[in-house]
Amino acid sequence: MDEELVETDVPTVGERLRAAREEKGLALEDIAAQTRIPQRHLEAIEASEWDKLPAPTYTTGFAKSYASAVGLDRTAIGEQLRAELGGQRPMATVEVFEPADPARTMPKWLVFGGIAAVLLLIVVMTWLNERSLSEPEEDNQVAAVEQAAPAQQPAAAQPAPTAQGPVVLTATAPAWIRVTDQGRSLFEGVLQPGQSYTVPATATAPLLRAGAPEALRINVGNAVAPPVGPAGVVTSNVSLLPADLLRTGQAAAPTAAPPPSGAVPSSAGSRPRATRPRATTPSTPPPPPAEAPPPLTNTVAGQ
Repeated sequence: MDEELVETDVPTVGERLRAAREEKGLALEDIAAQTRIPQRHLEAIEASEWDKLPAPTYTTGFAKSYASAVGLDRTAIGEQLRAELGGQRPMATVEVFEPADPARTMPKWLVFGGIAAVLLLIVVMTWLNERSLSEPEEDNQVAAVEQAAPAQQPAAAQPAPTAQGPVVLTATAPAWIRVTDQGRSLFEGVLQPGQSYTVPATATAPLLRAGAPEALRINVGNAVAPPVGPAGVVTSNVSLLPADLLRTGQAAAPTAAPPPSGAVPSSAGSRPRATRPRATTPSTPPPPPAEAPPPLTNTVAGQ
């Protein structure tokens, strides 16, 4: 009986470890952080709850680490624990999950930085890929513009037609004409086939009156002007400016009836009047004009 009482009075391993921890003023959290043993296992060792601990080998190792943390003899604690475990029922083997070492875990800022770097790399690679795909299209557009430019240059290089050169009236058949400039008579008379009259370059607003406009060919430099009136109709107030002659559709003022062949006005300053043909024989010459026309100094040979 005395031996059993003596053995009962001996503190257990858990009691010795708890007393040493409290003597040093440490908490279970401090021992768990120092030994890296889960706190639930330390609580089970202090309470001698062996069924909550893993295999005896792991339990003995936990107890020795706990003893070293509180300043007890590792060997003595290990032997006493094996003695206590010898009379206990076999413990169920449980899977042990050791807590991760906080010192070995990767910092959160480093994890977030790595994720941000990967996202940035993806964005840059996507942008470079889109740029490489768009560059061939731009090169093709530039090449097409360069190829089309030479084809358009000849059309742009063609000068617009301009009204330049002297105005020359040439008769293809007997044609009576009168040329005035601001009311001043420049020429009045009949042009025979092949004869021509050149409008002075100093004329500012020359006008033409023609008895037979179909018998005239008007040249502006090397260009041939359109007809100035319908055949068989006297036309008047036809502008002899180069720009007006080359303009298509120039309106001419026709008179009621053409003048008789060979008829001339009575004076250089008056307008000719259409007269009825007299009942004379064909051999009767027309009456002479009141004033002789001025000499044609700029007509072709035959004047």
